[in-house]
Amino acid sequence: MKRNNFWKNKTVLLTGHTGFKGSWLTLILNNLGAKVIGYALNPISKPNFFDGSNLSQFLKKDYRANIKDLKKLKSVLRKIKPSIVFHLAAQSSVLVGYKYPKETIETNVIGTVNMLEAIRSCNTLKSAIIVTTDKVYLNLERKIKFKETAALGGHDIYSSSKAACEILTESYIKSFYSKLNNCKIATVRSGNCIGGGDWTKDRIVKDCAEAFLENKNLFIRIPNASRPWQHVMEPLFGYLKLAEKLYYDNKRKYVGSWNFGPNIKNNLKVLEVAKYGRKILKSKSKILKTKQIFYESRHLSLDSNKAFKFLKWKTILNAKQALKLTFEWHNFYNNKSLRYQIVNFTMNQIKNYKKKINYI
Repeated sequence: MKRNNFWKNKTVLLTGHTGFKGSWLTLILNNLGAKVIGYALNPISKPNFFDGSNLSQFLKKDYRANIKDLKKLKSVLRKIKPSIVFHLAAQSSVLVGYKYPKETIETNVIGTVNMLEAIRSCNTLKSAIIVTTDKVYLNLERKIKFKETAALGGHDIYSSSKAACEILTESYIKSFYSKLNNCKIATVRSGNCIGGGDWTKDRIVKDCAEAFLENKNLFIRIPNASRPWQHVMEPLFGYLKLAEKLYYDNKRKYVGSWNFGPNIKNNLKVLEVAKYGRKILKSKSKILKTKQIFYESRHLSLDSNKAFKFLKWKTILNAKQALKLTFEWHNFYNNKSLRYQIVNFTMNQIKNYKKKINYI
């Protein structure tokens, strides 16, 4: 099989590299031979995958700086001269958005505008991926699958901040990138990504792992909420395919917004996820319902036919396979005598997934 050498020696700027998705993308890009430069704040969760496993060893440079610092961001781009950007830096929690609305808006909206401004000042860039969320859509709980052309909205601060990022990115593309800049930009929408190393507060799979591994009771807010669960590797490899297409996209046919979500058959209720996790981890924990304080959507699914048609991308893991990989990761990490091997364990999951999708 022909080897994909596209990423070999490409200089890639990855913002938000210390987060959950960023940690996985750091390892994937390194595995593909890219020269990865990270730009992010220190990890907020304890424990965390990035610093806890010394993932900075897989970076050419590890900048710890705020995405709201435009001067610093421009300086870094001028210095490293990247050809591709993945912008993941964000406040990524719905519940944290309720608690810190102003900070969420500043990080997500101003941070994205700063990224777009910095891209304008860098003439080496060929493609940029701006990561938002599946929650950018106006969700009226009608159990429909959202296409990229669906109306944007946002019931909560986090969702609306990401919807604003979508609108602003489209405006920047039309205003500055159609003819005045060689960089092609796309926004990507996915959600309910699971995988090892996500210790973000109020994540159901993280809560399951922590409770079940210690045989403690698990409290869940919305047991009947349905989600299209997907392993984090699935959308990340979709982003990679899109970035490759953008790189050579002289006609700009790949510019714009893209959904990367699983088939609706992958939807599982929160209670089903919890019961499956308890089974995988062989726990005796009880699953109990706790009070829901803030609004969270109950049904959310994406129509990813565009990605399938133009990128030949689709999820290949069903929800239970994705959950199994995730719980196995946390089970391995929980063994303190094996924990030092967690990066190798993660790399093996990446390599096995690459084989499944023929992304060699």
